[in-house]
Amino acid sequence: MDIHVALAPEHLGTFFGIPVTNSLVMGWIVVAILLTVGFFVGRNVRLIPGKVQNFFEMIFEFVIDYMESTLGSRALAIKYFPLIMSIFLFIVTANLLDFFPFIGSIGIQHEGHFVPLLRPMNTDLNVTLALAIIAFFVIEITGIIMLGFLRYGSKFVNLKQGVMGFMVGIMELIGNLARLVSFSFRLFGNIFAGEILIAVAIAFLPLFLPVPLMLFETFVGVMQAAIFALLTLAFIKIAISEPHESH
Repeated sequence: MDIHVALAPEHLGTFFGIPVTNSLVMGWIVVAILLTVGFFVGRNVRLIPGKVQNFFEMIFEFVIDYMESTLGSRALAIKYFPLIMSIFLFIVTANLLDFFPFIGSIGIQHEGHFVPLLRPMNTDLNVTLALAIIAFFVIEITGIIMLGFLRYGSKFVNLKQGVMGFMVGIMELIGNLARLVSFSFRLFGNIFAGEILIAVAIAFLPLFLPVPLMLFETFVGVMQAAIFALLTLAFIKIAISEPHESH
């Protein structure tokens, strides 16, 4: 029984010289879904909310309150709410779409191989790395803006506290750079491993294992989206903390 596992996304063509992969197409679909839902939810905002508007307002208040308790400022919570929620919604929507029947099953034959037109977005390391780079630069730029370049840099280059302080600063710098790896590979590894697990289950026990595994992977997909967003929020909090607090 043949189980095809492709680590890299499949190339479908080019668009104005830009390579188009099946994971990129999936990303466009996710963006289109989010924009469509946002349009229909946002265009009917009323002073006296209905059930749908009330539901979204409850979520908004819950997230804002949590971010305020984390960042210690409601102004900062409102400022970074669009970023944190966009990260969460983008990742969770992509992860939930992975289990729709047409994902991975509709494609074309190319050189004797089946090439799916749509690939689960977060099984492409390019996507998760791009998200990690966005989070990384937002965190670092936030720290520089809030503390100033020299004071923020003193977290990593500390010559006033002797050898121990200098080593702690180097470890802090290495930890910051390691976020790119941990952010991207955590999300990629969990989603990619889940796809392989489900493919194996469908191949060997198609009547029993796929459904419970899909339910479990749905939970994993939601949790991974939440973890990515919450870690971004937590690292923003660390970035804006004073140097002696972070150490």
